[in-house]
Amino acid sequence: MAREGGRGVRVCLDIWHPDCWTLQVTAETSGGLLGHGVHEIDGLANGRFTAYADTTEEVDELVAAVRASDLTESVWETDEHDGDVGVPGSAARGIVVRYDLRNSINDALVSRGFIPDEPVRMQGGRERWTVLVHETRQTVHERLEEIREERNADIDVELITAPEDGGGMFRTDALSDRQREVYELARRRDYYTWPREVSAASLAAELDISKATLLEHLRKAESKLLGDY
Repeated sequence: MAREGGRGVRVCLDIWHPDCWTLQVTAETSGGLLGHGVHEIDGLANGRFTAYADTTEEVDELVAAVRASDLTESVWETDEHDGDVGVPGSAARGIVVRYDLRNSINDALVSRGFIPDEPVRMQGGRERWTVLVHETRQTVHERLEEIREERNADIDVELITAPEDGGGMFRTDALSDRQREVYELARRRDYYTWPREVSAASLAAELDISKATLLEHLRKAESKLLGDY
């Protein structure tokens, strides 16, 4: 049952799932995609995207990879957005892509109350979603686990904020001293921004721990931040 009143949460998710053309083409090329929405038409997903890169040639390469993918049905271009504010890179182009609806994770998220709050960002074979959801943090955790199992997806929770201003973090009282140290360092070094300003390996070196240990501390911290009220 949905919650009555109260505040929701904004959650940033880093996602991989199988049979996804956006992950395929961004892993193979140097460009990226911004997803602006997916709609079902005649049984197929129809998504509007901005393809971007540092050069026009790289955008051409990305769009060609989208057309060549076995996971897309058709691609048509809308317009160019060179130098648009808010679009990474120096060159960009609008495209509409038709593809198998079953290969989109959009419905799995939206049907469980995760409402996109900004364009979905795809780069380097990963999708980054920023969503609003009007549920307890425990319910968020449970629903994400359902999606992981249903879609064989890898979903990492990167950040949880209050929806009003996007800046206030939930209290970290439940974290151990070491988890808080690692988590706060990651935040200060912009590990949770997009694109990331620092790698997990660099953070681990700064703390003189292994990358695996750092990631374990972060995962435990994120899990606790998703605990119930």
